[in-house]
Amino acid sequence: MHALPLMLGAICTVAIAYRYYSAFLAAKVLTLDDSRITPAHRLADGHNYVPTNKWVLFGHHFAAITGAGPLVGPTLAAQFGFLPGYLWILVGVVLGGAVHDFVVLTASMRRDGKSLAEIARAEIGPTSGFIAGFAILFIVLIAIAAMGKVVVNALAESAWGTFTIGVTIPIALFMGLYMYRFRKGKIGEASAIGVTLLLIAVVAGKWIAHSPLAGMFLLSEHKLTLAVAAYGFFASVLPVWMLLCPRDYLSSYMKIGTITLLIVGIMIVNPELKIPAISQFTHGGPVVPGSLFPFVFITIACGAISGFHGLVASGTTPKMIDKESQARFIGYGAMLMEGIVGVVALVAASSLTQGDYFAINAPPDKFATLGLTMDHLPELSQQIGENLTGRAGGAVSLAVGMSQIFSGLPGLKQLISYWYHFAIMFEALFILTTVDTGTRVARFLVQEFAGRVYKPMGRTDWLPGTLLSTSVVCLGWGYLVWTGSIATIWPMLGISNQLLACIALCAGTSMIVNSGKSRYAWVTLLPLGFVGTATETAGYQLITNTFIPKMIGSGKASLVFQGYLLATVCGLVMVALVAIFIEAAGKWLKHWRVREATIVA
Repeated sequence: MHALPLMLGAICTVAIAYRYYSAFLAAKVLTLDDSRITPAHRLADGHNYVPTNKWVLFGHHFAAITGAGPLVGPTLAAQFGFLPGYLWILVGVVLGGAVHDFVVLTASMRRDGKSLAEIARAEIGPTSGFIAGFAILFIVLIAIAAMGKVVVNALAESAWGTFTIGVTIPIALFMGLYMYRFRKGKIGEASAIGVTLLLIAVVAGKWIAHSPLAGMFLLSEHKLTLAVAAYGFFASVLPVWMLLCPRDYLSSYMKIGTITLLIVGIMIVNPELKIPAISQFTHGGPVVPGSLFPFVFITIACGAISGFHGLVASGTTPKMIDKESQARFIGYGAMLMEGIVGVVALVAASSLTQGDYFAINAPPDKFATLGLTMDHLPELSQQIGENLTGRAGGAVSLAVGMSQIFSGLPGLKQLISYWYHFAIMFEALFILTTVDTGTRVARFLVQEFAGRVYKPMGRTDWLPGTLLSTSVVCLGWGYLVWTGSIATIWPMLGISNQLLACIALCAGTSMIVNSGKSRYAWVTLLPLGFVGTATETAGYQLITNTFIPKMIGSGKASLVFQGYLLATVCGLVMVALVAIFIEAAGKWLKHWRVREATIVA
């Protein structure tokens, strides 16, 4: 099968969903009203609460939610074949992910930009709020660690990639100063300058990689881990307008432009999908350890539905919305765009042969047992100038697939090395914008908890509290990146991510019921029921089939500790969801009984 029908089907699906389903949610379920003053105006402080142009905020929000997930998840899920992932992305994003993001963003916007834990406390009860807060903190640390691990694996010992990504930081700082200090409001000028500098950085990276300066950028995984943690720290501490927002804005439109170019490339080249619709690895393989059900639904989280988005939608974004009506465009619209990113990633990965796909994503010893042979990978490694085998995590295989599509365009075949490193930069930009926003969101959570013990810690503008809480967060996820692997962290991310989405959907359902719209509660209950069932099943299987026998039973001290840690966190989050659901369901039933009694009376 070729890629064109899949792309056309995906584009039509999300266009129809935005036109009709999001309009229904905005008008009937959430009743957006521009006469309500948003927190960005009511609580404006020039630091976290800042009224922001909707296009800039869309860019920030899209960049923040679209980390490694919609790129890596579909790429890893290609192990099962392209069809299960494709169907799950489209159905999941329309009925689940975009609804989840839109509802949480609206709930937070109407509660002064409070976190998801505070929303759960207000809508369900104090017990659920307390449980959700701790569950969210654990989950966000795992999510950032998984994103960080992917970018570390992709950039390790790559001077070209490390230089290009490093240069994006001063470019973003310059853009922030340009838009908010030097030429206030001149967004178009800043965008043109930023994109031009980014493209120059990609080209200059090849010269750096072959110059005496290369050694400065040939960093080991541990050195890259420290560098990424340092970036997350400063991005969380500095004002949002200075680094986080302009970098996310720049990254977002670079991402959208690249995805648009990829879609055009797919339509022109129309590559053949060499990975079958349903593969022989539906019962598990070297990339994803579990079977098609339930693991395809947790391997592909971002792109279909992702609890991490609820942290962004109740973190930075609601504090910057100018008008309520913009929540539809930013909340529902950005998630649909992420679904398209997921489909593009799936198509790019599926254009590789199975031999090349598994040679990249599986450890060499496991690949040798699959009975597959590499097809074009040795030639591609020579053309690109880097060893591509055994580079687990999905980022490298996706970059190879993307570069093959780009190089298939007329007259561009000789530029495959540039396309590959452009793709690596493109992916790393996705990932780091989740690292910076995720660190900031986690910092807010830590400060909310600490503020109950020592009130100044609860103030997000108190510098000592900001520095201390950010340090705790960076040390937490940095440890997991330093000691973990994709094989252990990514499945845990998928499960914790989806459990967090279910917690958010519980809170969203309670908001809808409490606002007198209980007849529309099905819009959140439908995805809650399906995702909750699949994820609790996957969590049980991961604990009993991976963490306990393979890690704890290995006898290696580091693996044993990680196994206990991940099994404990996974189990606690699973129990947290059940506890929150029971409390929330009790209140839903009570509300419906009162409503029925009132109707009868």
